[in-house]
Amino acid sequence: MKLLSRKEEMLLLTIWKLGDNAYGVPVRERIVETTGRYWSIGAVYDVLDRLVRKGLIVAQESSPMAERGGKAKRYFTITTLGHEALEEVKTLHAALWSGLA
Repeated sequence: MKLLSRKEEMLLLTIWKLGDNAYGVPVRERIVETTGRYWSIGAVYDVLDRLVRKGLIVAQESSPMAERGGKAKRYFTITTLGHEALEEVKTLHAALWSGLA
């Protein structure tokens, strides 16, 4: 089992929750809202890029958006491997918390 970092786990769960709206800005907004801590967009993309390299998520470019000055969005989707990694972490957390308050 390859363990996820806490940031990787949080971003994977956030992407899963956002579904079809999982691109940089909403991912960052949701993670800031959930954790109550500041995350720079660069810090978010650093972890997202690492998750892509590990095969836990895939990134897909949208068509250029007229309202964004022609810029495309990078949408993220969790892969089967990403879901499996989250299940492993969930099982590990349950085992570690078992028997405690």
